[in-house]
Amino acid sequence: MRIATWNVNSVRTRINRVTDLLTRHDIDVLTLQETKTTDKNFPYAAVEAAGYEVAHLGLSQWNGVAIASRIGLEDITTQFPDQPGFHKDPLQPQDIEARAIGATCGGVRVWSLYVPNGREIADPHYDYKLRWLDALAKAVEDDLRRTPERQLVLTGDFNIAPRDEDVWDMAFFEGKTHVTEPERVAFEALLDAGLQEVTRSFTEGQFTYWDYQQMRFQRGQGMRIDFQLASKSVRAVHAFVDTEERSTKGASDHAPVIVDYETARIDDVR
Repeated sequence: MRIATWNVNSVRTRINRVTDLLTRHDIDVLTLQETKTTDKNFPYAAVEAAGYEVAHLGLSQWNGVAIASRIGLEDITTQFPDQPGFHKDPLQPQDIEARAIGATCGGVRVWSLYVPNGREIADPHYDYKLRWLDALAKAVEDDLRRTPERQLVLTGDFNIAPRDEDVWDMAFFEGKTHVTEPERVAFEALLDAGLQEVTRSFTEGQFTYWDYQQMRFQRGQGMRIDFQLASKSVRAVHAFVDTEERSTKGASDHAPVIVDYETARIDDVR
C-alpha cells in the first residue's frame, strides 16, 4: 500500500498537481492538508475521474483536510475523541476546526491531520496546539489499547520539527514555535502512545517544507514537519520526499511525503 501525504496549500489552485501526483507515483491513498476550501467547493470530480473516492472536511477558506483512496473509503470520521476547538476569545464558543479526518482504506485506518501552527509562543494558539496534540495522543493510546492489532497510520503536517537537525538553522528559530521543548514532548507522546515515525530512516536529512520568502528552497533552508506515523502492525518498506514537486513553478510550500507499507490485507484489496 502506497500512502502519500501533502500539505497542498489550496487544493483548488493545485488540483492538476494533485491528479498528476496520484498517477505519477501510483498512489493508493493520498491525504491532503490546507485544502483551503469548503466541502461544497472541493474539486471532487477531478479526483474521482482519476479513480479515487474522496472524503473532505472543509468549513471555510482556511485549514481543510482530505483523504483520496482507490482501495476503499469506509468509516469516515471528521474529528478524533475530545479534539479541542479554538477561538482567540476564550469567552466565545471554541469551535472544532477542519483539522482531522479519518477513514479505513483497504483495512488500514488512515488519518489526515493538520496540526495547529501555534503562531507565537505567547499566543493562545500555541496553548491550543499543545492541547490538540495531547488529545490526539490520548485518542491514539486509547484506540490501540482497545485494538492492539489496529493498522493505523497518522499522516499530515504536524507543524513540529522534532529534532534540531529537522530545521536548517536552530539559531534562526530561537524563541519561535515548532522547535520548543513542549512541542517536541507532545510529538514524542504520539510515539509513546504506540506509533512509529516511519519516514525518518528512509529520508534522514531531508526537509518537507520551505518558506516562499528569501528563496528558502533554493538555499536549502527548510524544515522537516510533515510525517507519517504508523502502528507497529504496519511495516514501512520504503519512503521518500518528492522534492521535485516543490521545485517547480506554482508549487505548494510543502513537498509530498510518500511511504510504501506492507499490510495484512493489501493482497485482499488489490
